[in-house]
Amino acid sequence: MRGISRTSLAEVTQRLDAILPSADAAALGHELFEVVSLLGAESSLRRWLADQANPAEAKSQLIGELLESKVSPSTVLVVGDIVRAKWSRARDLVDATERLAVYATVASAGAGGLDGLEDELFRFERIVEAQPELRAALTLDGVDGAHKRTLLEELLSGKVSAPSLALVTEAVVRPRGRTLEQGLEHYQQLVADRAQHFIAVVRTATPLSDAQQERLRQVLTRSYGRPIHLNIEVVPEFVGGLSIRVGDEVIDGSVAGRLAEVRRRLAG
Repeated sequence: MRGISRTSLAEVTQRLDAILPSADAAALGHELFEVVSLLGAESSLRRWLADQANPAEAKSQLIGELLESKVSPSTVLVVGDIVRAKWSRARDLVDATERLAVYATVASAGAGGLDGLEDELFRFERIVEAQPELRAALTLDGVDGAHKRTLLEELLSGKVSAPSLALVTEAVVRPRGRTLEQGLEHYQQLVADRAQHFIAVVRTATPLSDAQQERLRQVLTRSYGRPIHLNIEVVPEFVGGLSIRVGDEVIDGSVAGRLAEVRRRLAG
């Protein structure tokens, strides 16, 4: 988001933080995801709510009438704040609602539990990539969302935290045009934003010791000026070295990466 949408996002996030201590965070997150689904399905409503020419109070009144008796008062307050804010485009309004849904969902994990939540999402992403049959079952068109929810409950209940299960379920059942992997990565990034740190995806030929991980974390923290959370994947095909991705930036120090670069230069 840019410009006025970025400013509005900061404002509605602050208001969410004021509401969370007195709200049922898990229920609030679930209900906000339902609102995301509603806005995604109703294009005329979405555009009208995002249109800056329409009075803020009229927007708040309309959304209150639509949601009253269907969701908690906390959700009505949060969504009212969102629709009263100014957005550069309708997509930004929906994205902001989704972001606040994630923030509310993970609130029960606490600040110290966000690292574990990121790890769970990352591990599930790797499981999906390694098991094509599971991925196919979770992404098959025409399969009822309730069936996919049940499958995820059976797979993950008791093995991951409730916030992780909720986010995985959203990524599977309501992908919003993303692939499953993109959805899981998107939610990992939002959790990282909430924790105010960056994610470094580290692919290494051999496992890193705790001491090596800590040194790498310190080096990256100094380089990027922000705390770093490491997601580590062992890739034996690398032969040696490692590859690090922070956002869109890739630092490839693997033998495989260097050989690939040599081949590209020779081919050129």
